[in-house]
Amino acid sequence: MFDLADGATISAKKDGIVNIGGLLLLRDAELFRRASELTILTEGYVTYGGLAGRDLEAMAQGFQEVLDEDYLRYRIRSTTYVGEKLLEAGIQIVEPPGGHAIYIDACRFSPHLSREQLPGQALVVALYRHAGIRTCEVGTVMFGARQQPPLDLVRLAVPRRVYTQSHMDYVVEALVELYAQRERIRGLRIVGAPEALPHFSARFEEV
Repeated sequence: MFDLADGATISAKKDGIVNIGGLLLLRDAELFRRASELTILTEGYVTYGGLAGRDLEAMAQGFQEVLDEDYLRYRIRSTTYVGEKLLEAGIQIVEPPGGHAIYIDACRFSPHLSREQLPGQALVVALYRHAGIRTCEVGTVMFGARQQPPLDLVRLAVPRRVYTQSHMDYVVEALVELYAQRERIRGLRIVGAPEALPHFSARFEEV
């Protein structure tokens, strides 16, 4: 597969079953040299990229374990299970569900909220208040109102080897409960945000 690409990035947190780190793969020698110089300034020397030895060892082990067919079958099926249950309840997601996350269509979840009222972020807040479930908006807040992304989504990322079947059921039940009272979800507006990566540290108030 990599023979067909000029480069690739890999999040080790997602694909290496570790807490931190990732990989940048480049075929072009000059681009690699320039990236290596930048890495020294921002992450550390190119041979360790700011990571501790234990994290590198865990990553090496994780990339072996993550290719186990039984593990992959269980992980993908767990995520698919959540997607199927949400669709059965009338909650629209991006289809088909993948192995990394479920993406809820927030505009369809809360049609009473306009795009200006940030339905994705409003659902993130409502779900945390309702059931203590942390999610992430992928839409107007993340990309900015000027870009106006085609969808406002809420990402339910599924960490590897963390959650059990009962956790999956809890997430489904919480979302179905919230969906039944979705008209109570209030819109939001941004009251403070940095120019770069606003979705990490923006502040909101209800409208």
